[in-house]
Amino acid sequence: MLVTGANGFIGQHLCRRLVESGKDVTACIREDSNESSLADILGSLRICRMPSLDADTNLSAVFHQVDAVIHLAGRAHVMHDTSPDPLGEFRKVNVSGTESLASIAAQNGVKRFIYTSSIKVNGEMTNGAPFYADDPAGYRDPYGQSKWEAEERLRQIAEEGRMEWVIVRPPLVYGPEVRGNFLTLLKSVRRRIPLPVGRLHNSRSLVSTFNLSDFLSVLLDHPAAANNRFLVADQEDLSTPDLIRRIAAALHCPPRIIPCPEAFLRVAGNALGRKAAVQRLISSLVVDRQKARDIVGWSAPTTLDWGLDRTAEWFLKVS
Repeated sequence: MLVTGANGFIGQHLCRRLVESGKDVTACIREDSNESSLADILGSLRICRMPSLDADTNLSAVFHQVDAVIHLAGRAHVMHDTSPDPLGEFRKVNVSGTESLASIAAQNGVKRFIYTSSIKVNGEMTNGAPFYADDPAGYRDPYGQSKWEAEERLRQIAEEGRMEWVIVRPPLVYGPEVRGNFLTLLKSVRRRIPLPVGRLHNSRSLVSTFNLSDFLSVLLDHPAAANNRFLVADQEDLSTPDLIRRIAAALHCPPRIIPCPEAFLRVAGNALGRKAAVQRLISSLVVDRQKARDIVGWSAPTTLDWGLDRTAEWFLKVS
């Protein structure tokens, strides 16, 4: 089987999970990237390098020994995108790259293609009811739109080529090697910076790289997973203040949470040019887990606290 983005944040955890379960793994990485994140399992992998992920992507040479693909590589959500055409940039990688890879896979008889998309296809927030895997697309930014378009192209190519497709839309993913806002939150809690979220009563779903990797490994072989979209999350949802408290416990330091009206946070976010970041902080985003239970019998095998403890262990070692 082939894993793209194998040395990335999610990919390295997934490759370890697959190797541990006895899978024959071809790890696909960018031509200009290194293998250091896979050092402990390099002897169990075949390494495949690709110059780029776009309309010109061609991995035909490796597909003779591949019967399934887990496609993780892509252009990630960019917090401060300076491109004059963000959607065009996302499409080059997320849509055209996925289309090229899926076409080659179908032409070479690959049985199943699993695409790791994003909950941003559903939207940015929930209000009362959770997001469901089969909801109509509700994306609000170019990244979410590009992931939806990639899903649709994969589905079309797979159905034309008689290849099974599976789409997974994870919410915020955390774990060792995490970057972005979650890493910033770890640093803030460790430095005991006062965080003005004490009056928030939102609810958010997260998923650890351990649980996401386990779910993707189940989807590889389960016959009922074919031609389905899934959402995935840890066993529980929690508010932003509760997440900070749980992170603080994992880091063995007291949380510094102060009460602040939500309206003030919105005004401050607008004034500082951080409207979207504040919106993510204060809003709810909850995903439904029932489809994964009903169709493939999956629920998260590790707890949120266990995942946070492993993340904290890594963070304390490198900080």
